[in-house]
Amino acid sequence: MSWLQIKIQTNPENSEPYEDLLLSAGCAAVTFEDTEDQPIFEPDLGTTPLWSKTTITGLFSAEHNLEETLLYIKQGHQQLFPGIPAPTIKAEILEDKDWEREWMDNYHPMQFGNRLWVCPSWREAPDPDAVNLMLDPGLAFGTGTHPTTALCLEWLDGQKLNDNYIIDYGCGSGILGIAGLLLGAEKAIGVDIDPQALQATKDNLNRNNLADDILHVYLPENTPSDEADVVIANILAGPLVQLAPTLSKLVKSGGSICLSGLLSPQEQEIREAYSQYFELDNVSEKDGWIRITGTKR
Repeated sequence: MSWLQIKIQTNPENSEPYEDLLLSAGCAAVTFEDTEDQPIFEPDLGTTPLWSKTTITGLFSAEHNLEETLLYIKQGHQQLFPGIPAPTIKAEILEDKDWEREWMDNYHPMQFGNRLWVCPSWREAPDPDAVNLMLDPGLAFGTGTHPTTALCLEWLDGQKLNDNYIIDYGCGSGILGIAGLLLGAEKAIGVDIDPQALQATKDNLNRNNLADDILHVYLPENTPSDEADVVIANILAGPLVQLAPTLSKLVKSGGSICLSGLLSPQEQEIREAYSQYFELDNVSEKDGWIRITGTKR
């Protein structure tokens, strides 16, 4: 079916009243978008900051009466904000698509480093002789298309992982841990706060015809204390800072750590959190995102 979209441009202070207004008008969902290009980095815990110019979109069924709905919103605006001019309101029809099929058609095999390819599980690998990771991320993060994942995969491709034990902390789809196994590691574990990510990791392990017993998955509180040769954590700067003592304990002396999910301005706070445990390398950067690696003292 098709959908009707109604978009309202406003400021953060008025966003919640307009959200309530759209919901009371009968919309099925409300989303918030940046009207301009104003980045918001990691917010304080418990806060949900919005952009100084925010677009609120209400999604309605196509059968919804557009004229009546626009009149309802304008009358609601007058009651909420008397004497203030109405904001810009746009309405458009959103044609129905098979969004899953649209995404699948545009997800292509990608090469990382010299050996490693990440291939959608529904497509043939372009180089059968390469190290091919067959992936279906499902609802979990990690396809290789994001710069932070790409930075980690490129780093893994350049490591000597034979017989290594790897921890993929914040494993998402399992892409990094599974890549490590395909590149020669002996065993791995995946850690994530989302049970769907743990399931996606196991599913992708099976897609690559790897034995169930070489990769186990855990919620953070159940993570084994065994020290690993390599720990990879592709998450956000805030959690990485908080996890510095935990992650450092998981790396054996002389082992490696790979941290990503970071923006360039966040380099210094990560260095301050990890330099007491690791000899840190120079950063690698891609599209404003960075990777920091190091060796455990």
